[in-house]
Amino acid sequence: MEQIQKAAFYISDYYFEKVILDVNNKPKSDELSVSFLTRGEYSEQGKAYHLWFKVDVGEGESSQSSDTFLSVSCVGKFIFDNVNSLSEIPEFFYVNCIALLFPYVRAYISLITTQANTKGVILPTLNLSSLGEELKRNTTEVE
Repeated sequence: MEQIQKAAFYISDYYFEKVILDVNNKPKSDELSVSFLTRGEYSEQGKAYHLWFKVDVGEGESSQSSDTFLSVSCVGKFIFDNVNSLSEIPEFFYVNCIALLFPYVRAYISLITTQANTKGVILPTLNLSSLGEELKRNTTEVE
């Protein structure tokens, strides 16, 4: 019989660690490329998981750092009620924590691009489940 994975967690805090908006690199077309980077750290003390979620927006099919228009790095802090080690974090957490943080990042990107008097970047609602495995691979445990 398969054991059911149970974990209660919530997002307790988030902040934007680094934001770069290069208006000199403003996209000339509506064809934007969006790339994502994720990494995480779990700390047994406080049963806390920190998710680093970076979104880069550029023009064209593949964005390179030289043509990046916008780069936003957000850190989300998640607290577990019943996980005591990194190995106890269930698979579904990695996908769900990204899905919980993305709306904040998406709204912030829209806000800063429109407030900068540029054409606003409004990211669509995206299925980011493919990032779950990357996040799991890029997760470490800290003291």
